Amino acid sequence: MTHPFLDLAPLSAAHFASIEDRVARLLGTEQDVVIMQGEALLPLEGAIRSTAGPGTTALNVITGPYGQTFGNWLRDCGAEVIDLAVPFHTAVTADQIREAFAEHPEIDFVSLVHAEAATGNTNPVAEIGEIVREHGAIFYLDAVASIGAEPVLPDAWGVDLCVIGAQKAMGGPAGVSAVSVSARAWARMTANPHAPRRSYLSLLDWKDRWIDAGRKTLLHAPAQLEMLALEACVERIESEGLDVLMRRHATAAAATRAGATALGGGLEPYVHEASEAAPVATTLRTPPGVVASELVARALSADPTLPLAAGGGALAKEMIRVNHYGVDATVGAVQSSLAALGAALAEQGVPLDPEGARAAVESAWR
Repeated sequence: MTHPFLDLAPLSAAHFASIEDRVARLLGTEQDVVIMQGEALLPLEGAIRSTAGPGTTALNVITGPYGQTFGNWLRDCGAEVIDLAVPFHTAVTADQIREAFAEHPEIDFVSLVHAEAATGNTNPVAEIGEIVREHGAIFYLDAVASIGAEPVLPDAWGVDLCVIGAQKAMGGPAGVSAVSVSARAWARMTANPHAPRRSYLSLLDWKDRWIDAGRKTLLHAPAQLEMLALEACVERIESEGLDVLMRRHATAAAATRAGATALGGGLEPYVHEASEAAPVATTLRTPPGVVASELVARALSADPTLPLAAGGGALAKEMIRVNHYGVDATVGAVQSSLAALGAALAEQGVPLDPEGARAAVESAWR
């Protein structure tokens, strides 16, 4: 048996480069963009290991689980790491970043997650970027969850390493990802004797053998189906309009917060301030005595396709995630998710206002 996907002509270097160019336009960047052949953890780890090492002093901002992972990688590289952790129900502030530099002027690397889909918060990257530029540090940003849901502007914000993935708000494949790299970041890598070379993690291999060589010969066989899916995903965004896509996600987030509050029963937004809530996904806190993972399981038993999940780790007891991203950034997905959560809460005899929730969602969507 064969499948038509298996009979496709090989993806040429020129075609691969054209997809990179479209991703660069999506980011509004003139930096080099490298599409790496793996899930976003590949460029996230590769960028840290390429730029950090003994002698690096890194400010690692923790607003969710990925910030914790970045700190582990930085320490493994031999960097001195200063963790700036904030409660998961809020966002880091520019003043906190400024205070960290005042206390540790030796900081030369800053790692930050833009939007934490796992905790539902989003950080003020533009303001933070100004401070990082003032101190001449390398700025590393995980924009995997934010791209497509809110503005991601590496050039305007002074981001040196901006990693994105297509599997969330972009509604694309998870098997390939991209990183934009500034000239400062390339110079930092070149000067780093510990940067991976001849390795799947190596960004310098891509620079030497792909970018500097004129993007004529790929390093290895590309993930063809994933690259074509990424191209189709970017085409769809170009057709809909990036601004329209971002408005759809922002509206889904506002509608979810409004609907959950109107539903009652003790269900409430996990991130306190709407201005600090990520458009890509909304997290909700369960009422006392209600275990989030059990509530989600009951809701999904009625409809397993709903974009609902419990928080990870210890958060599984108190946090629900409504993953209204990509194809689920719709009024229908939000209404169905809240209705299912309401039905699951009602089984426990919790008084609710489902009609009020429905009206709140519809009002927010207008």
